[in-house]
Amino acid sequence: MQPKFTMEQLSNLFKTSVIIFFSKETNNIMSGVSEQSLCGRLALYLEMNFKNYEIIGNYYADTEYNRKQNGKIKTILDGNERVIQISSDLLVHSRGEACPDNLITIEMKKSSRPLAHKIKDKIRLQAMTKKTDVWSWDGTDREHVSGYILGIYMEIDQAKRTCKFEKYKGGNVIEKWIQPF
Repeated sequence: MQPKFTMEQLSNLFKTSVIIFFSKETNNIMSGVSEQSLCGRLALYLEMNFKNYEIIGNYYADTEYNRKQNGKIKTILDGNERVIQISSDLLVHSRGEACPDNLITIEMKKSSRPLAHKIKDKIRLQAMTKKTDVWSWDGTDREHVSGYILGIYMEIDQAKRTCKFEKYKGGNVIEKWIQPF
């Protein structure tokens, strides 16, 4: 039987992992380490919590992941139907080994980064959480990646010691919040 993951289950996994991330990584954040390093640390806390949220089997938290089935480079269609190669900051997925495959996609930015980079990440989250053009576990290799159950945009502000969050579902922002650390 294929597992069924809910938005609430995945949101709770993420929120619990972020609480641990901020409690253990504040010094790292304040020291100015790269977004890639921070995503790597968050990936550890996500995987640590998989069992608590019934994410069992062949699931992984991967940073800077850019492959889909058969070693092809991941692509998405942006809002203008342009093909864009992607390397996601952080994914919770099965690497094509289970169904459903695409659970959570996360993009992280520091508040000091250019607005254009932040917008690009948000467009990627919209595309990756759309329900169309999904790789199918039955072996059908779709052209572009999408269908993630949950998308998260994180914007870390060192000066204010806060993080802005946007939650994406079906290509749309469905929730926003700010969390101090």
